[in-house]
Amino acid sequence: MSRDDAAPLATESAALLAAIADPLRHSVLRFLDREGEQCVCDIQAAIPIAGNLLSYHLKTLRDAGLVSTQRRGRWVHYRVADDAASRLSAALPLTLGSPS
Repeated sequence: MSRDDAAPLATESAALLAAIADPLRHSVLRFLDREGEQCVCDIQAAIPIAGNLLSYHLKTLRDAGLVSTQRRGRWVHYRVADDAASRLSAALPLTLGSPS
């Protein structure tokens, strides 16, 4: 990999990891991974936080591509994006599970 290729990859990886570095976003992502697709109202019931602040954190996760959404009537349902785990693993600056 050339140096020119490495800088954008490192920037993208850092942005992805920054999206889950916040404890609340980390909790939301873990909740969705454990419970599956959830309505925003159910997320707010499980993680008590002001609606506008929850919306901000969900948008951050969505912009990072870690969650996907589907509108059903007036409610938005969130779920962990299909490729979230592989993208997070690839973003780590080390290879997990490799021999020492």
